[in-house]
Amino acid sequence: MTDAEAALEPLEPLPEDWATGLVIVPHPDDIEYGGAAAIARWTGQGKKISYVMITSGEAGIDGIAPEEAGPLREQEQRESARIVGVDQVEFLGYPDGVIEYGLPLRRDISRVIRRHRPEIVITGNFRDTYGGVFLNQADHIAAGRAVIDGVRDAGNRWVFRELLDEGFQPWDGVRAVWAGASPDGRHAVDTTDTFDKGVESLRAHAAYLAGLGDGTMDPAEFLEGFARQTGTRLGCRYAAGFEVFQLKFDD
Repeated sequence: MTDAEAALEPLEPLPEDWATGLVIVPHPDDIEYGGAAAIARWTGQGKKISYVMITSGEAGIDGIAPEEAGPLREQEQRESARIVGVDQVEFLGYPDGVIEYGLPLRRDISRVIRRHRPEIVITGNFRDTYGGVFLNQADHIAAGRAVIDGVRDAGNRWVFRELLDEGFQPWDGVRAVWAGASPDGRHAVDTTDTFDKGVESLRAHAAYLAGLGDGTMDPAEFLEGFARQTGTRLGCRYAAGFEVFQLKFDD
């Protein structure tokens, strides 16, 4: 299938018969590039969703030193989460820009999975590119791979046995991992009614957005292009796309 054919292929709707979700992404603002509108839809349905940021995004603003940027970006992420109905935001404290896939990260992800015990885990695109056009970031690639493996580790009591000593029992209740904005995504969710919430949540990252390029990027215009294209493939006005990694299957 060519890229042009894939861009026109209809998308399947994501299931919504779940109650608890956990977002695990590398940086503040990662989920806001389209995914936050989906989060707003789901929290509006009464689902409980929490955020875990692997870093504080302290290396993301060229004109602000990391020791100042980190706390600022954490504050912006908490406000952004509040806008879409998420009241629990955690930061694992890994250094921004140099995330390494490995056992320490897998263990920490396994720990948060066992603690939160979600049904659905949401992360970002960890393919090499975004649709073969823009190269992905190393942090995104390493983090996404670790999320997939950390979810499976969480269900195996004999992997990271020290977590048992910490009081974290295995959790194999994750039904699937959903990776947002993946070029291999074949599923989506209608965000027409919550698109504005998603835009507002991205605007909350004001300091970060001000440091991008010439600082004139309009969040609404930027998000609309992607949301409208995905919505066309789902059969609605706006949508957010995801690649689904299924861990449990119906009998």
